[in-house]
Amino acid sequence: MLNGKKILLGVCGGIAAYKAVALCSRLVQAGARVRVVMTESATKFVTPLTFQTMSREAVATDTFEERDPSVVSHIELADWADAVVIAPATANMLAKMAVGLADDMLSTVLLATEAPVWAAPAMNVHMLDHPAVRHNLALLAERGVRFIEPGEGQLACGYVGKGRMAEPEQIMACIEAHFRAGTPLAGKTVLISAGGTVERIDPVRYISNDSSGKMGYALARSAASLGARVVLLSANVRLASPPGVNVVKVVSAQDMYDAALARLPEADIVIMAAAVADYRPVRAHAHKIKKSEDRMVLELEKTPDILSEIGRRKGRRFVVGFAAETEHLEQYAMDKLVRKRCDLVVANDVSLPGGGFGSDQNEVKVFDHNGLVEQIPLMSKDRVADRLMALIADRAASSRGEA
Repeated sequence: MLNGKKILLGVCGGIAAYKAVALCSRLVQAGARVRVVMTESATKFVTPLTFQTMSREAVATDTFEERDPSVVSHIELADWADAVVIAPATANMLAKMAVGLADDMLSTVLLATEAPVWAAPAMNVHMLDHPAVRHNLALLAERGVRFIEPGEGQLACGYVGKGRMAEPEQIMACIEAHFRAGTPLAGKTVLISAGGTVERIDPVRYISNDSSGKMGYALARSAASLGARVVLLSANVRLASPPGVNVVKVVSAQDMYDAALARLPEADIVIMAAAVADYRPVRAHAHKIKKSEDRMVLELEKTPDILSEIGRRKGRRFVVGFAAETEHLEQYAMDKLVRKRCDLVVANDVSLPGGGFGSDQNEVKVFDHNGLVEQIPLMSKDRVADRLMALIADRAASSRGEA
């Protein structure tokens, strides 16, 4: 998959730089051409000679070291790459990327390249959680930088928590998936829903759920990377809009129902990942309800069933439903698949630790009319989304849906 691909490996100053040596070696063994750009700080941990020996290419460290007078080095490197991988990506380099700073060879190359960029952050758990770092990560993700989630465990500083650079195998898998995927959804329109709807009781109170929208947003990013035109119906979500995705803001189940059916005619694939409220108050009060009696009865009514209506009107579209359950996962998923005329149902147990609502990770099972298709173990929602979109793209290409 990587044979002949040109990978630019950016190495920043952190103890995880030793893992970048293994990554470089694996990329070369897989047939890739690798050129390494190191920051000055990175050379304090690993010598340029190490990477030169592994890559069999000269290592760039100095913006002003122009070895070939026929080219400008940082532009030549930026244009050469099929993909850029920054591993480890330090808080300092992420900040430079976010503000567009170009004060060394690596940051200058990053400003000039048009190749897809992956970053594998590595830092102390508190640094990773600092508002400035979180802001930079969100901003860069919005611009299209793809992140390979750091792992949890013992950190070099002695802390235990999230911040360990992803293992070389994980980084390799992401790069391979990119080149394997290509653009199988080019020319297709994918309609995706995300988040939890809000059903108003009064101006300050509402009924909702714990859905963060992270899974739906990850699916939107993945679908866009496969070449699709993506329309994302987003309810009560506090996430940066995925680059290249048409985000349509909705609030209630009725809003999402109206938006989904209005855009259904243009959709080739429909993925309903949102957690839509099953019931809403019969009456939404115009003013805040004041506390009075010891008890208050709230009368609810069913909301419109979006997935059922899409199933009824699906035609030749490929339809995917989601089922968030706490018990009898397979039974409920298969029931939903049949009743709502889905082609696939993605089910997850939200009571399991580490995944589900609000988490950055998920663990899912995928069902079709014959039963279990694939079980995806606990991993980041971005990686789950890539696995799901690869499956959906393949199934949609070979099937015109169960009309």
